Amino acid sequence: MVEDFVTIVSGLPRSGTSMMMNMLQAGGMELLTDEVREADEDNPKGYREFELVKQVEEDTSWLPTARGKAVKMISALISKLPPEYTFKVIFMERNIDEVLASQEQMLIRRGEQTDAVSDKSMKDLYLRHLRLIKGWLNQQPNFDMLSINYNDTLRNPELNAEAINKFLGGALNVGSMAEVVDKGLYRQRR
Repeated sequence: MVEDFVTIVSGLPRSGTSMMMNMLQAGGMELLTDEVREADEDNPKGYREFELVKQVEEDTSWLPTARGKAVKMISALISKLPPEYTFKVIFMERNIDEVLASQEQMLIRRGEQTDAVSDKSMKDLYLRHLRLIKGWLNQQPNFDMLSINYNDTLRNPELNAEAINKFLGGALNVGSMAEVVDKGLYRQRR
């Protein structure tokens, strides 16, 4: 049976959203992805993205096909989703210093500038954004949110997989979800 809600995996960049998409797929959930953005050194198991999501303000034609599936979306776009759909949001959280370090390493590998904004400024911006978007989500009647901590998921994959399974209705394979958590990819420890 296809659920009547869309599962959104979200959070800050480099917060574990790709890991969560892999967990959901391993558990038996269908993903809405296009694999345009290929796996690379920063995400060797793939990004699991769907390009049309980035245009949600102009184009929501993909939403009917997303029911019963999981789709990844940056947290800045969540508030652009239309009110006539029901969403379950798995919101990934990670130590903010690790997020910044991971982003910096990704930019270095790509040969991009890393000092355009100071770490302190970026940290302040991210923390403010998280407060605002989580506050907004908690006030929306068509959104249900579960916060999952990336660091804790690495330590306790089974416990977190069980919480996710319960949140999404109880039909996922918890053991398979926990098995795909790869502690070897935890590289920016703080």
